[in-house]
Amino acid sequence: MNTTNELGTESVGKLLLKFSIPAIIGMLVNVLYSIVDRIFVGRGVGSLPLSGVAVTFPITNVIMAFGMLAGIGAGAVISIKLGQNKKEEAEHILGNAFVLLVIFSVFITVVGILFLEPILRILGANEDIMLYAKEFSFIIFLGVIFQNIAFGLNSVIRSQGDPKTAMVTMLLGAFINFIANPLFIFVFKLGVRGSALSTVISQMITATWTLWFFLKGKGLLKLKRENLKLDSHIIRQIIAIGMSPFVMQLAASVVTITFNKSLENYGGSIAIGAMALVTSINMLILMPIFGINQGVQPIIGYNYGAKNYKRVKKALKYAVMGATAITVFGFIMVELFPVQIIKIFNSDDVGLVDMGSRGLTIFLLMLPIVGFTIVGTNYFQAIAKAKLSMILGLLRQVLFLIPLIIILPNYFKLDGIWMAQPIADFITTVVTGVFVYREMKILTREEQKDKEEFPKGDLEVKVADM
Repeated sequence: MNTTNELGTESVGKLLLKFSIPAIIGMLVNVLYSIVDRIFVGRGVGSLPLSGVAVTFPITNVIMAFGMLAGIGAGAVISIKLGQNKKEEAEHILGNAFVLLVIFSVFITVVGILFLEPILRILGANEDIMLYAKEFSFIIFLGVIFQNIAFGLNSVIRSQGDPKTAMVTMLLGAFINFIANPLFIFVFKLGVRGSALSTVISQMITATWTLWFFLKGKGLLKLKRENLKLDSHIIRQIIAIGMSPFVMQLAASVVTITFNKSLENYGGSIAIGAMALVTSINMLILMPIFGINQGVQPIIGYNYGAKNYKRVKKALKYAVMGATAITVFGFIMVELFPVQIIKIFNSDDVGLVDMGSRGLTIFLLMLPIVGFTIVGTNYFQAIAKAKLSMILGLLRQVLFLIPLIIILPNYFKLDGIWMAQPIADFITTVVTGVFVYREMKILTREEQKDKEEFPKGDLEVKVADM
């Protein structure tokens, strides 16, 4: 039985484990790129260079946003097409996604290099950290095409029903980055440039492997020359679904800029570095949930396309349960051991450790409920309700959060900045819960209609759902 058919027949629980575990490992590996950078820069170069690297994070978010626009957008459409047994259309989507990734990458690289210093000043780089920010971001801009191809096409590998290959691809890049980072920083004494070089080299190797996978047809889909001609209808489909994660990722950049400006005002450059450590821990906890999202997306997309709504609801339920277990565990760890966690990055700067550990305990106060919000938002993306998914994502990252970042410090100083995220998380969870509840009611009605039209049911599907 091929993997695509399993999406509609295999036990939902087994499928979720099969797809999510490799995706979780892949996402953890993905976040290790930036965490490894921060650990080695913090320990090998210092706290100000760490702040210089931290202020460039919105650049990485923008790069990843374009990778998500093409990669995740194409992946979601491909899952639905495979659920409808339309392989040729799926390959046409793959070809168009690749061309989009290349176009986006060239655009970002040119704009980034031409306007490097103005961009960094907008991001919040002051004279103390500008040199470090420029050294790091210039090299990162040169490697945009490798990052986008590696990330974007890896989403398609997962969506065609091959999570293990997607995981191996990410592991390859992370291993190279982990080896090269200390080599360039401690042995070759390249400072933040060494960290950036390590990241770009690892992504270049990952992108090369991913391209080889599709060009040689090692999976279900193959990258073919005849599918590289852009089709406006396909582009609209990809962008319609990919727009949600794209806008959310851009929103994350805006939020980071807002955070950096406020942190500079109320805590200085060290506060920016402390936020970098806090967000590193937050990313480490949340990335497994994004892995669950990537694992459940083809299951939900395929079965929604096949109108098997019982399996759709079951997949969503299991994904929420898994995400909540992760966030509860993460919450316990950061509340019990905040100082020890921050010291992993830098144990010498007492001010950085004190500021970072306090920020960590406040910033992640609503962590136990965030898993539901992230999975719920992803559900609407998986069923091609991209606008709703985007709105829910923007509520958490922009519409609620940015006003709170601006208002709360007026009353609570630096603590107000840390408090903004948990308050935004709580409000967004309530709103997301309302929409998910309404969607489940709609699916239940559709199930009832199917039972009335086909009272005997489908024995094979019933067995698979057990």
